[in-house]
Amino acid sequence: MTTPSLEAGLRALWPSVLPDARLRHAALALDTGTQGLLYIVGPLLVAALASAYNPSVALTVTAVLGLAGTTVVVLAPPSRRWRSTPAVGTRHGPVGRLNSPGLLLLLVSLTGIGFAIGALNVWSIAIAEHHEQDMLSGIIPAAFSTGSFLGGLVYGRRTWSRTAADRLIIASAAFLAGWLPLAALPAPFAATAAVAVPGAFLTIVVACAYVTTDALAPAGRTSEAYAWLILSIGVGQSAGTALAGRLAEQTLASAALPAVGAAFALAVLLAARRQLRPAGHRPPGRHRRPLRGRHKTS
Repeated sequence: MTTPSLEAGLRALWPSVLPDARLRHAALALDTGTQGLLYIVGPLLVAALASAYNPSVALTVTAVLGLAGTTVVVLAPPSRRWRSTPAVGTRHGPVGRLNSPGLLLLLVSLTGIGFAIGALNVWSIAIAEHHEQDMLSGIIPAAFSTGSFLGGLVYGRRTWSRTAADRLIIASAAFLAGWLPLAALPAPFAATAAVAVPGAFLTIVVACAYVTTDALAPAGRTSEAYAWLILSIGVGQSAGTALAGRLAEQTLASAALPAVGAAFALAVLLAARRQLRPAGHRPPGRHRRPLRGRHKTS
């Protein structure tokens, strides 16, 4: 409850730092991907501190690092310069509520993405206990985040022709496919390598989700929309963690849970693919050409 909403705030700052939309899209991908560095170092650091000392030391270090990072962000020049834009003259009418069908369905789909992440974290602990290798509880999430970091680097360096909504659906399908090998209950080394694949597509899913949210949210309320996006992933992550904890003793069910969350996300996105396009967007090749050479005769 006391975690500051840094992620939503940072995403809202990018337009003021990078006005160019193409560069901003690349920055969002790199932003999401470099967060993978935190999830590479973090689980390994926690596992090492808990093994060498005790979990209380790991918790204390986490709190100190969180406080230091929050202070840096709050005092950064872009944070101090930023001012809110009044929510008037919005894209969706004078009220500008965050209740467009496309945005709501996008947020629902992202709970499935969070569910997969939460289930993975518990599954990695179950695997570590099953094989009596404590470090696996940190190594497997670190491998997942390594894939996320590399995926962000590759995605951010390219210019893409498809719309953000189309890329979101394609990346979600690849995210789902990446989880399927876990159902074969691979050995620890193979499992560690396998989770890097869905990790690589996680960055693309999240980056495209932010771009789609920016297109669907009313002007002046993008920060709030970003906060709901993050909350949706967090709610799904909590649900995935809770259910995976109940099924931790059932090896196959525990390994299949991340794919279940990813499948839910993809199903919702496919059902909502038309609503994910901003108002006024026409798919290429669907516009009507004016009729020429035809005249009415009396």
